[in-house]
Amino acid sequence: MNEEISKNVLKSNTSIVGIVCKDGVVVGGDRRATAGTIVMSKNEQKVVKVNDYIIVAGTGIASDIELNKRVVSAELKLKELKTKVRPTVQEAANLIGMMAYRNIRTPSMIMSIVGMLVAGTNEDGTTALYTIEPAGGVYQVKDYDANFSSGMPYILGLLERQYRKDLFVKEGIELAKECIKASTQRDVGSGNGIDVFSVTKDGIKHVVSEEIVPQYK
Repeated sequence: MNEEISKNVLKSNTSIVGIVCKDGVVVGGDRRATAGTIVMSKNEQKVVKVNDYIIVAGTGIASDIELNKRVVSAELKLKELKTKVRPTVQEAANLIGMMAYRNIRTPSMIMSIVGMLVAGTNEDGTTALYTIEPAGGVYQVKDYDANFSSGMPYILGLLERQYRKDLFVKEGIELAKECIKASTQRDVGSGNGIDVFSVTKDGIKHVVSEEIVPQYK
């Protein structure tokens, strides 16, 4: 299993980042979708709202990521209807982790390998960020993470030097932009655009939506 995951990490061809700030969480991603060495889409938003209080960012097989987003949205709605209580960010992350765990242990010709960042707000106004590894492990992020995206080495290298515990969301947004820009300079599977979402007690906002346009000199 570790060998299978390691192979897919190199082929995930995406850059996602989650940053925990003093007053919330910031999540960013690029827009390039690839099939091997071919760029299939230049406008694939990789950070999306699942509902009014949860966002996810995924790396791995595009079709599996899209399916997971839809299933998670439906499952969270069902849980809320049954219990009459809105699920917490932790419950949403555990749901995704359980789905990943079941997927890789179900006999299949094509194994589902997906890593995700999950961020959101709880009903008491607190925010949280979780990372779900391709094998289904769920871990709360206390500082930052890039999951198993192919841009991870460049993103984590930058954050090791520039991240601070006392960052405010406003600063985290700019840092997330720099992370995605840095990864697109070296990772051939990342590029074409940047999306950044902020998660605070006031809700979820799509704060950055930029296209990366080649400049020729």
